[in-house]
Amino acid sequence: MEEYIFTSTGVWFLIGAILVWFMQAGFAMVETGFTRAKNAGNIIMKNLLDFCLGTIVFVLLGAGLLMGEDALFGLVGIPNLKVLTDFANYDWSNFFFNLVFCATTATIVSGAMAERTKFLSYCIYSLVISAVVYPIEAHWAWGGGWLSTLEPLFGTTGYFANVAYIDFAGSSLIHFVGGVSSFIGALLLGPRWGKYLDKDGKPTLNRKEVKYVRAIPGHNLTIGALGCFILWFCWYGFNGAAVSNMTQLAQVLVTTTVAAATATVATMLYTWIKNKKPDVSMTLNGSLAGLVAVTAGCAVVDVAGAFFIGAIAGILVVVGVEVIDTKLHIDDPVGAIAVHGVNGLWGTIACGLFSTSTGLFYTGSFAQLIVQLIGVLAISAWTIACMIGLFQLLKHTIGLRVSKIEEIEGLDKHEHGLPSAYADFTPVPLAAEIIEAAGEPAATASDASEVAMPAITESGMDSAKLSKVVIITKQSKFEDLKQALNAIGVTGITVTQVLGCGVQKGASEYYRGVKLDMDLLPKVKAEVVVSKVPVSEVVAAARKALYTGHIGDGKIFVYDVEDVVRVRTGESGYDALQDEN
Repeated sequence: MEEYIFTSTGVWFLIGAILVWFMQAGFAMVETGFTRAKNAGNIIMKNLLDFCLGTIVFVLLGAGLLMGEDALFGLVGIPNLKVLTDFANYDWSNFFFNLVFCATTATIVSGAMAERTKFLSYCIYSLVISAVVYPIEAHWAWGGGWLSTLEPLFGTTGYFANVAYIDFAGSSLIHFVGGVSSFIGALLLGPRWGKYLDKDGKPTLNRKEVKYVRAIPGHNLTIGALGCFILWFCWYGFNGAAVSNMTQLAQVLVTTTVAAATATVATMLYTWIKNKKPDVSMTLNGSLAGLVAVTAGCAVVDVAGAFFIGAIAGILVVVGVEVIDTKLHIDDPVGAIAVHGVNGLWGTIACGLFSTSTGLFYTGSFAQLIVQLIGVLAISAWTIACMIGLFQLLKHTIGLRVSKIEEIEGLDKHEHGLPSAYADFTPVPLAAEIIEAAGEPAATASDASEVAMPAITESGMDSAKLSKVVIITKQSKFEDLKQALNAIGVTGITVTQVLGCGVQKGASEYYRGVKLDMDLLPKVKAEVVVSKVPVSEVVAAARKALYTGHIGDGKIFVYDVEDVVRVRTGESGYDALQDEN
């Protein structure tokens, strides 16, 4: 074993496994970015615990079931604790490799069940899939089980001679299993509150009552994109870790890249044609769909095969997301079912078509395609049986779903006691606390009362009228407005970013194939109080700066103001508005 580790292939095997571990960061970022900010901490915790809990149960049980000696006609490995008792001679390379793959299988489900799952229930699910579900089905193909050699089933001669199940890096054993588990979990869990509406426009959790589908955009597309880039980078280890030589590694890296790039372009073009604009989040899913689809055949297909696998995957992911959401009414916030389930299935079947040595398009034989179908049917049957049993048990004991109020207010608050995963959006400490933290004594109420404060002085121009002008307009026109007001002598302005709409009622766009009525658009609200400068002059200057002749130029509101007081000097009325210089 020591000689193997220090060969170039052996070292790369472990480096590839380390890259697979770092995929946890990619999944965490994708899921966090594609969901709402109030649940960001919860998602980070789930992705962290997937690996940590999975490590413990994989040591105690999973490794033996996957890597142990065959039993029950290749259906399972014999559990053992050699990982604890045979430190000197244990196959540590394969153990670590399978451990990180096991964690990947578990974490796929996190996104599909995001924003409404009890943390405890999710932890129990993670333990079970890492201890039993993944190790047993992975043993079938990667641990020497019945799928790794089909000679006992088909014999050594005849139509199926020299044909074995192909899943080089896990399209079915990892991604399809994760996708099927996601489908069952999201189905039994139910949708997020407010995702689906009934005929009266009220939120409903009953799929049969759904008449309208709402888009719920993720809070940070940038984080989601970062996650996709991390996953793509780490996928080179995911697909390439188990190669037999450096030439094969280069081939795997090329087919992986071609499929992912083709899928990305296919998704972009498909959404562009369908929705009149290219969908950003769906295109990111397209990249992942291409990576998932080529994972099974990355070492047995050529560049042409990778191209077609990726192109079809890029379209399948869009169709899958939309059918699952708008037709089946199963709420999957990140598209895990379509990305991993649909394209894990497609990639596994594609090996029967595009394998250069046994595929239908290269040999004319259906043998490999039939073997691939047998494999995915067996894997899906095992996964469905385990996941339905597990999720139903959780649902009827400790419960799968948080309460309505917990979901609306956010899992971060109720499950983890976290006011916000984004500290700048939480209430700031009191000024006294900030000063004391800096090592300076804070002023007290008695200190403030001892400060000499000027009395309010009556204005020298009591008859001067005070008026407030509120201007709401496009963000892009604010600089023009500011310059126009400065030019006529307006010395004070208050500006806030607001959301709103006028007679145009916003605009309609599409988010992940669902119509998104953007009836509240980003606007700027500028407020000025004037006395010396005539209101008519302010209105005229604002209109001149903002006018384009199109709907959306904005509105101007004029109010009477009773009085104004300058806090520092005590001046009021007209005098309080004047520039002291």
